[in-house]
Amino acid sequence: MRPETQQFMKFIETKGLLFTTERKSVAEEVFSTHDHLDAEEVLKKLKSTGSKASRATVYRTLDLLVESGLVEKIDLGEGRSAYEHTAGHPHHDHLVCTVCGEVQEFEEPLIEQLQEWACEKAGFRAIGHSLNIYGWCAKCKLAVKA
Repeated sequence: MRPETQQFMKFIETKGLLFTTERKSVAEEVFSTHDHLDAEEVLKKLKSTGSKASRATVYRTLDLLVESGLVEKIDLGEGRSAYEHTAGHPHHDHLVCTVCGEVQEFEEPLIEQLQEWACEKAGFRAIGHSLNIYGWCAKCKLAVKA
C-alpha cells in the first residue's frame, strides 16, 4: 500500500468510517498517477481492473480524499472537475483550456509573492489557495484563429 493510501486510511478511521476495499482502490488509482483525473475516468479505470466500486463510492471517496488534504479538486469550468494528488508535490497553479479541457501546471514565484503581500496587507493568514486561469491552449488558440 502506498504511503499516501496509508495516510488516507488513518484519516478515514479518525472519521469513524470503514476503510473498504473499494475506497482503497479509488485512493490507489488516484495516487498511482499525477494526471488530472475526473471521477468518470477513475471509475472507468477501476472497472477495467475488475473493481466493484460504484459511481457513488468513487464520488464519495474523492470528496473524502479532498477533505483529507491529500488530493486537490480542480474546477475545470462549466460544472466539470478534475482531481490530482498533492502529497509529495510542490504547490502549483493551473491553466485550463475551455475548448479541449487540457490542464497545464505552472509555478510562478511572483504570483506567490503577491498573494503573500496581499494577505499581509489585510492581516490575513492564508492556509492555502487555488488559482486556475481559464482560456485557450496554444493548439486551440490556433484552431480558433483559422
